[in-house]
Formats: sequence, C-alpha cells, structure tokens
Amino acid sequence: MQDNSLQLLIAFDQWATARVIAACDRLNAGQFQSRFDIGPGSLHGTLAHILGAMRTWTQTLAGQELSQRLEANGIMRTPGELMALHEQISLEFQKEAERRPVNEHVDRKLRDGRVIRLTRCEILTHVTTHGMHHRAQCLNMLRQLGVKPLPASSVVEWSLHKDSQ
Repeated sequence: MQDNSLQLLIAFDQWATARVIAACDRLNAGQFQSRFDIGPGSLHGTLAHILGAMRTWTQTLAGQELSQRLEANGIMRTPGELMALHEQISLEFQKEAERRPVNEHVDRKLRDGRVIRLTRCEILTHVTTHGMHHRAQCLNMLRQLGVKPLPASSVVEWSLHKDSQ
C-alpha cells in the first residue's frame, strides 16, 4: 500500500474498535445485548455488524466468495469472542489492503443484484469510516449504560497513546 494516510486510517480503525470492544468487557450479558433505538440496536449487534462488514469487504477485495454476515447468523458472542474475531478480521483486512495497488477497481455484487465498481482505496476508506460511524453509536450506548470513562476513540487520542502501548 503506497499511501501513508490510508495506513494510518486502518491502524486507527483497528485500535479504536478494539478499545470499544474492551470497554464492553465490563458489562454483563444483559447490558451488552440491551436494545437501543440506534444503529443495529445493541452493542453486540453493532460490533458484530462492524466486523461482519469488514470481513465482507475484505473478501470483496480478495475476489473471494462472500461468507454469511456475522450478524446474520444470530449467534450471541461475548466481548472476548468478538475481540478474537476482530484481531483475525482486521489482520486479514490490513493484509488485503497492502496486497494490491489502491487505484485498482473491484466489482461487488450487491444484495439486490446490482454490480458496483469501486477502487480499492474507496473500499478501504468506506470500511474505516463505516467503523467510525458505528463506534460513535457504541459510545452513545455505553454512555447510556453508565460506563465511565468512555473508551478513547479519536485519532488524536490514538496518536498520543500509540507509541506508549
């Protein structure tokens, strides 16, 4: 991968998602699966959605057959199980991001049958901004559940702490 800003975006995305999942480890199962009127509706559902989308787009980039979405199978996972999935999926995403030039085009068949064509850079950017969008929903849910302090989640916080970890 030639673009340092894209590497930064991917590294930040991995870090921030891991912080949100780790914050959920303090919750009981009921809190982790509590329903909220936002996004996919629960911390569990939202985090499974983030990971499922990342896996699907990684498979798209690799030209692989798409697996069933993580959130589609109804399996309830613990934060620890989601963290293990996150480590695996984000590593595969990072490797795939670096495998081919970012300006290459990739075709993706949508659920409605349409085929779209995007550059690899557009897909990589989509995945990371999609994660940020849903992490904000998770922070809202964590705040409503009384979690304090909320996990660090900004690029500035990551920049200040990344070398000390």
